Amino acid sequence: MVRRNDQRRAALVDAAIEVLAREGARGLTFRAVDAEAAVPAGTASNYFGSRDDLLTQAGARVYERLQPDEATIARQRAAGRDRETYAELMRELVSRVAAFRTGYLALLELRLEATRRPELRKVLTERVRADLDANVAYHEESGLPGDATAVKLLILALNWLIVEQLTLPDVFTEAERDQLVAAAVERIVAAE
Repeated sequence: MVRRNDQRRAALVDAAIEVLAREGARGLTFRAVDAEAAVPAGTASNYFGSRDDLLTQAGARVYERLQPDEATIARQRAAGRDRETYAELMRELVSRVAAFRTGYLALLELRLEATRRPELRKVLTERVRADLDANVAYHEESGLPGDATAVKLLILALNWLIVEQLTLPDVFTEAERDQLVAAAVERIVAAE
């Protein structure tokens, strides 16, 4: 039996994310992942039972890497509880996600691929639903203004702003992006 190394597995999944972002789902092959990870040919196929397995693990890894670090969470918990603070939290979120450009682009590829792969759709649906529920729960515990619907509307609006920023970065300047985030919070989140 092949000894499997967790660090190598993570490196292979990270390489799969890069391949997805650059080549799309059709370009994701074990050979392409091996080349991206700079490992011997055949390594990825020793770690993943199928291409579907690799796709699914890439989707899970994107979400792991998008999570804020402990310092960011602590700063958010210590912040004020008004719409201005809320807008700043949303700007940070958009910036953090946009900074992991290849991860978000890979996630878009995975979402498209999920329309054709029921198992991937199931995994992504569970993950997105859990993320949504966690965001609503965090919001309710935080004392920030607005309700669960406001959280969901902001997620939908900001996700498309991120897509715009990553796919057509010259449509909005950074200042316009920040203004749009503030306007979304102002218009979606009711004043307390």
